[in-house]
Amino acid sequence: MQARSRKHLPHEIPLWIDPGKEIYFLTICGKPRGENQLAHCDIADQVFESFIHRNKAGVWFVHFGLLMPDHVHVLVSFPHSGKRIQTIVSKWKEWTTKDLGIQWHNQSYLEKADYIRANPVRACLVRRIEDWPYVFIGDRDGMSG
Repeated sequence: MQARSRKHLPHEIPLWIDPGKEIYFLTICGKPRGENQLAHCDIADQVFESFIHRNKAGVWFVHFGLLMPDHVHVLVSFPHSGKRIQTIVSKWKEWTTKDLGIQWHNQSYLEKADYIRANPVRACLVRRIEDWPYVFIGDRDGMSG
């Protein structure tokens, strides 16, 4: 299967996915990596309060969250609000930056896709990314590309 050029990959959630019924696993990394911005009681309390506040407001529902020193993991779902998931997460990151001084790494969709695509190389299954044949890249029409 031939991978399409990265510039043509979709940046939106496919139309066939209902964001209100899905639970997403998100990792949001601090900047710089390795610096402890999050594993402090006062910061953790405020981050968890922000989860609770947004859960009650119906912005999202964090089912589970865990803070590491330089990143946060959440299992989260998003109700039907008409807002893009990226916008909801960006607004939360903006708030934590302004109010808590947390700096976030803005890893792009393409960087994440490249990281995932390199997994077979890191696992020593192939030498080059292009040599791993078990890849699916969807397009907006629901067809593989």
